[in-house]
Amino acid sequence: MIIGKPFLTTDQIQNKVAELADRISRDYLGKEILAIGILKGSFMFFSDLVRSIQQPVTIDFIVASSYIKTTSTGEVKVHYDIKEDIKGKDVLIVDDIVDTGISLNYLRERILTQSPQSLKVCSFLNKKERRIVDIDLDYVGFEIPNVFVVGYGLDYENQFRNLPYIAIFKKKT
Repeated sequence: MIIGKPFLTTDQIQNKVAELADRISRDYLGKEILAIGILKGSFMFFSDLVRSIQQPVTIDFIVASSYIKTTSTGEVKVHYDIKEDIKGKDVLIVDDIVDTGISLNYLRERILTQSPQSLKVCSFLNKKERRIVDIDLDYVGFEIPNVFVVGYGLDYENQFRNLPYIAIFKKKT
């Protein structure tokens, strides 16, 4: 396994988190946000983001996956579901990365069945080249090319999540 030099540095990440939190705070002025983090990958971004939002925030999590190693299975499995009542609330889904869009679209549709007041989506990384399902993202940290990345919560076989930066991951052949 090879991890390259930082693709996105810690400073770039923290500057983008502050920028996103500021936009979200302005957009939700006078409202309370129910922020739902998609685990495991979003945990670092989610934590940094919600601590920087200047509006009341209630948090919840959902654990869902569709990946085995570096490949999407196309099937979304929910391992832990949201506990908060969503009906009539302003919901913000926070994800680490959107590539195929399959998982996020599935979770978004699932949340919409619970009648939120509003629903917006924030993703730290957006990999449009891999998109299979078209999904609107309200807030995007960085657009990235079709490379496999680790760090800042993102993993390969549950490793490298603890890196404070984003790096390109390559498997030795």
